[in-house]
Amino acid sequence: MSEYDVIVVGAGLAGLRAATRLAEAGRDVVVLEAEDAVGGRERTDVVDGFRLDLGFHVLNPAYPAVRRWVDVDALALRRFPVAVSVRLEDRVVRLAHPLRHPSSLPATLASGLVRPTDAVALARWAGPTVLSARAAKTGADRALSEAWDRAGLRGPLREAVLEPFLAGVIADDRQETSDAFVRLLVRSFAFGRPGVPAAGIGALPAQLADTARRAGAGIRLSHRVTGIHPHRRGHRVEIEGADAVHARAVVLSTGLAPGLDVPPSRDRGLQTWWFAADEAPTADGALRVDGRRRGPMVNTAVMTNSAPTYAPRGQHLIQATCVLPSEASETDVRRQLDDVWQTDTRPWRLLRRDDIARALPAQDPPLRLRRRVRLGDGRYVAGDHRDTASIQGALVSGQRAAEAVLADLSR
Repeated sequence: MSEYDVIVVGAGLAGLRAATRLAEAGRDVVVLEAEDAVGGRERTDVVDGFRLDLGFHVLNPAYPAVRRWVDVDALALRRFPVAVSVRLEDRVVRLAHPLRHPSSLPATLASGLVRPTDAVALARWAGPTVLSARAAKTGADRALSEAWDRAGLRGPLREAVLEPFLAGVIADDRQETSDAFVRLLVRSFAFGRPGVPAAGIGALPAQLADTARRAGAGIRLSHRVTGIHPHRRGHRVEIEGADAVHARAVVLSTGLAPGLDVPPSRDRGLQTWWFAADEAPTADGALRVDGRRRGPMVNTAVMTNSAPTYAPRGQHLIQATCVLPSEASETDVRRQLDDVWQTDTRPWRLLRRDDIARALPAQDPPLRLRRRVRLGDGRYVAGDHRDTASIQGALVSGQRAAEAVLADLSR
């Protein structure tokens, strides 16, 4: 039976970050991953020449953990406009970040979506956190809908823009999510310009895996863990179709790992439809939402307007996202896409539908920015359910779990 200092179960972002830190500290560590590729939810498949992420993902380079542990330049990030276009009854309007797209300010003010009272309410709600993240981490927290009501944020800016836009970001179309968490997200959008790696979101964990290997960590794909049992001042880890391995410590970086006896996270889900088209319905790369809320879809985007590397030359890739649970049929989604893009989508070819029931852990109020990573018996847990539901949270949780392991092994 092979012996290690630490076994990491799961090669998602958290597990890869934990393995890197442990290996850099000189520990003998191996990562066991059930799938045939690293990444977990951050995965990209090539289908008929198109790069399809597992659901609609974006990478925000403004996250502190990304700036610290990711080589963003090497990912050749294809950035989206910091803007959203909104389908209204008789027109489509575009709202853009006034500092990044100053020429759009007149159109934003003339859209009718940003009334003076709504602008003041938005500043009252988000302004303090944009100025300092500490504002979201102190004071009372409540559900997003209640916080908007208290701030006086109502009208078309909320109903036609913020609600559908954020529904696709937090997988919550009822605004039950922690207000503090959403304000932190808004802060990250204010200072960053999200995008996707040229090779797909899977390039992010692939880079982290390369970093872990260079640090000395082993990564074993298609190694499904079937059991974890106390054994000789450590744990025996059983693997489907392979010999068991032993380690002094085990980091569980997947919520599906056996032996995970912490309270499970309540997850939120998203459904993404991927369509191929010969012609793009617009040249704009901004996310588009249906301000009239006439269908199951909460957002859509022409991926190839920002990331042409996602499709073969001369082809275009369009994503449409719904919040789970959803009973939307392809007909329902196409009908709404016809209206939102003001085009005939019948020539579009459906490439795949992704139903990600565990897209991200629910962030209920009051927000807990740090959850325990020690289980108390040589096992540790990592994942964005330990911190915040984001790439930032996943990376930080992996680092925290590794630091806890190192501290305990040194005793």
